[in-house]
Amino acid sequence: MAKKIILASGSSIRQQMLNRAGVDFDVQIARVDEDMIRDALLAEDASARDIADTLAEMKARKVSDRNLGALVIGCDQVLSFENRLLTKPKTRENAASQLRELRGKRHQLLSAAVICEDGQPIWRFVGTVRLLVRDFSDAFLDGYLDRNWPGISDSVGGYKLEEEGVRLFSRVEGDYFTVLGMPLLELLSYLTLRGDLQQ
Repeated sequence: MAKKIILASGSSIRQQMLNRAGVDFDVQIARVDEDMIRDALLAEDASARDIADTLAEMKARKVSDRNLGALVIGCDQVLSFENRLLTKPKTRENAASQLRELRGKRHQLLSAAVICEDGQPIWRFVGTVRLLVRDFSDAFLDGYLDRNWPGISDSVGGYKLEEEGVRLFSRVEGDYFTVLGMPLLELLSYLTLRGDLQQ
């Protein structure tokens, strides 16, 4: 029998992806101190991949502990640039600074998903996308921020590829859903193989 599915994320784009894929799920936001966990992992020289995976697992575990018998999906995304992580911009000036740094250079987005059942992880996947930011003008950047701030404040790097942020890029190598924050194809494949989604 198919299990109840819970998304441990308040992300509207992740909810949209699952809805559009025809997945029946509930939402329960996981309350975890992401900054503290990230800082602790960085202090131990953890890789970007491990940080995304750990944060996704912590979110899934937190909600799974309260929902025994359900499948709980935890997700996280990190932006890796020149051996450091960029976070969600807190101010417009912070977004401008991040985007100027990324201009004309490559970076990686890593999107992790972990499924927990009864408080234990039973599946995990980290997708990686490589992106090349074009050498955009300062005038374009100012206009972009005028049109998109504060809507981009909840996105690492200060852009949303599904919106005007796509104009910041000259090349994207990898899975589109991973850019949006969830390795959707791998997640759906696992749930289908388990029998929680129709074969």
